[in-house]
Amino acid sequence: MSATNPHKVETYVWHGRDAQGKKVNGEIQAVNPILAKAELRQRRINSINIRRKSRPLFSFGGRISPTDMTVFSRQLATMINSGVPVVQALDVISGGIDKASLRDMIIDIKNDVSGGSQLASAMAKYPRQFDNLFRSLVHVGEESGTLDAILLRLSDYMERMKQVKSKIRKAMVYPVTVFTIAILLTIFMLVKVVPSFENLYGSFGNELPSMTRTVIAISEFMQAWWLVFIATFGLSVFAVVYSYNKSLTWRVRFTRLVLRLPLLGGIIKKAAVARFSRTLSTMFTAGVPLVNSMDSVADAVSNEVYKASILDMRDSIATGEQLHTSMRQYDSLYPSMVTQMIAIGEESGSLDGMLAKVADFYEEEVNNSVDTLSTLMEPLIMIILGAIVGGLVLAMYLPIFQMGSMLR
Repeated sequence: MSATNPHKVETYVWHGRDAQGKKVNGEIQAVNPILAKAELRQRRINSINIRRKSRPLFSFGGRISPTDMTVFSRQLATMINSGVPVVQALDVISGGIDKASLRDMIIDIKNDVSGGSQLASAMAKYPRQFDNLFRSLVHVGEESGTLDAILLRLSDYMERMKQVKSKIRKAMVYPVTVFTIAILLTIFMLVKVVPSFENLYGSFGNELPSMTRTVIAISEFMQAWWLVFIATFGLSVFAVVYSYNKSLTWRVRFTRLVLRLPLLGGIIKKAAVARFSRTLSTMFTAGVPLVNSMDSVADAVSNEVYKASILDMRDSIATGEQLHTSMRQYDSLYPSMVTQMIAIGEESGSLDGMLAKVADFYEEEVNNSVDTLSTLMEPLIMIILGAIVGGLVLAMYLPIFQMGSMLR
């Protein structure tokens, strides 16, 4: 049995009168209604009627998005850079946010910081929004007194990673969506359109072409088993997604398979190298030791094959090996150009700058590759759709064409 958290911040709706006796109303965040009334009285508001704001049964848009976190980081960095204390900055930011989930999270962090916790420790309560990379850099910023610069760097990093993610999503979602529509359209034609032709040809008495008979046989199968077919397809997709989320072995096998795909596999490799380089550059620039940075880099890559390689490289670096030397055993994942540039960076003492250049190059490569893939996919998808739909139409009209040629 779970107990209610007595320190949880709630939103209260209030009505009262100001110092001039004018009716006023609004909302306020507080731990309980007593503290909410006390704060309102400090604002010289009297005759207060207050109640906790009810939460909607269905809440849309409540999820905290990466864009929300980017904006929050940039706002916090700007205010700290202007000399505003962290607690006051968090209070001001939360007051200007409409999204309840984000506002409540910032208020909770503010309360922890005002109670003596470090900002990184307070953020640890929300690991989905503040990952290991984010918390590590904030901790470094607090210890070094460069929190504003660190937060600005994090904002830039998240914006770049969002752009890369959106490009990868575009490369994968577009063909999957089109092929799904093609499958549904084919099922519809087999279940609803083909039977009309079947009834028509049943009265002819002539033997139908083999192509038409094949389509009719498939149609009869789909009419009898279309629900089973759709259910089986849906369960198969669910099983694949469930296994991917629950089994590390399955994720590794699936990732290796995807990396071998033509065009798409190359894009995913470039995106992983870009994220590896950008994340490591961000950590190294902030002053985090290379070995410590590798754990956060592995989490940020979000690719099980690359993650395993990064953790192996971390162990090699911990024994005194250089980064570029440990990377050479994974030449199928990291192009020789990347290894050579990192070697130059390590030898010249400018590893962070060299990693940033590698990240810039591969982020641009991802953009160009996705545009090329989209250009190639459009005619290919049209050809496949034309072959499926055109084949069905041809099979259904073929007997009519044959009858016309016989009557000549």
